[in-house]
Amino acid sequence: MQRLINFLKTTAQGGLFVLLPLLLLFLLLAEVMELLVGIATPIANLLHPGAFDEAKFPVILALLLLFGTSFVIGLWLRSKTAKRFGYWIEGKTVGRLPGYRFLKSLVTGLLGAEDAAGFKPAMLVSAEGQREFAYVVEDHGNGRLTVLVPWAPTAFAGSVKIVAKDQIELLDAGLSDVSLVLNHLGLGARDLLGKHTVGTLSSASSSEDVSGKGESP
Repeated sequence: MQRLINFLKTTAQGGLFVLLPLLLLFLLLAEVMELLVGIATPIANLLHPGAFDEAKFPVILALLLLFGTSFVIGLWLRSKTAKRFGYWIEGKTVGRLPGYRFLKSLVTGLLGAEDAAGFKPAMLVSAEGQREFAYVVEDHGNGRLTVLVPWAPTAFAGSVKIVAKDQIELLDAGLSDVSLVLNHLGLGARDLLGKHTVGTLSSASSSEDVSGKGESP
């Protein structure tokens, strides 16, 4: 009898550990889909009032609207005049919000934007030759950099340091790759460093300058 009870308990516990993450994922996806529809509704109403009331697949419609609108705006912003206007609007509105510049730099880094001004994955090399993961946040233009040295397992919290450029080796990897290693307390670092080349900032081309060529983030 005791063996049957133990069997039922351990089996139920094993199933619960699978079921709970699936339920949480389902709830998260439901919230995300509702948010997407809410964001896209004003855009849809401009084109066709009540479009979501008639749509059979509102989430797909919301994704198409958001992607299409973002593409059109991005295409327009490729011109220098529009880009300057965009920076001006940004500086006068959301640019004044606390934490906005940090979030923008972080998101562009996670998305792998080529012109991302900050949050470049790198290795910080000490005088003794020890290496630790770091993110290049800002180039001072005088041979010094502001870097964030993360504390594992929290990938984007850590200590801010001002270091010399020659102490930094850039990683040819995405922020998501490095953050995954940090979240797992260093597991996967060997594979990450084995797959991705490392280059010093002094050897980087001027087109990949971490300062973003002076543009306001």
